Amino acid sequence: MSRRSGILEFAVLGLLRESPMHGYELRKRLNTSLGVFRAFSYGTLYPCLKALVASGWLIEETGDAPEGAPAAALTGRRAKIVYRLTAAGKEHFEELLAHSGPDAWEDEHFGVRFAFFGQTSRDVRMRVLEGRRSRLEERLEKMRTSLARTRERLDDYTLELQRHGMESVEREVRWLNELIESERTGRDQRVPDPAEQDKKSEDAGGLPRHRGGTRPDPSDDTTT
Repeated sequence: MSRRSGILEFAVLGLLRESPMHGYELRKRLNTSLGVFRAFSYGTLYPCLKALVASGWLIEETGDAPEGAPAAALTGRRAKIVYRLTAAGKEHFEELLAHSGPDAWEDEHFGVRFAFFGQTSRDVRMRVLEGRRSRLEERLEKMRTSLARTRERLDDYTLELQRHGMESVEREVRWLNELIESERTGRDQRVPDPAEQDKKSEDAGGLPRHRGGTRPDPSDDTTT
């Protein structure tokens, strides 16, 4: 199995663990929620789904066509199939979640693994985060060494591009340091639910918290 197909299998099982989905809905979630799959096609997804069904990790059920599916897709049988995770599929996904080896530290793999950290045990999260940090620190050292050797031969624009790349890696290392420290001290990474905060405020005799604020985007500059 290739690395690309392996991370696709992981993502499909993880999304279907949340709820059964039509192929169209699943592809949409892969496109919008997991950036690494933005250029994804049905021609890649359906062989993966069929292979997971053949392995006993998914089952196909007949269901209504998903809202918003393209008209061409609604004329075929595929648009009416719902994919559901089996007990064996859940067990297999748990095994994949427990994996924290070098593959989990790579660029596109790490982004997908991080998307499912809420379902991952803390010790595995720590190993993946520390592995990713180690990998980036190695990359940063190589970039610095290369820049020191070639600085005099580079024009201003190429030099600026090299610096930009280094700054991106440095930002992710700082972000990883913060996450690792938070995991070590046991702080909850969830953004508090506004409704929960309002209830606590009211119970304490205070006024409900204003809800006009926006949450920061955790995906910004995190998976370079």
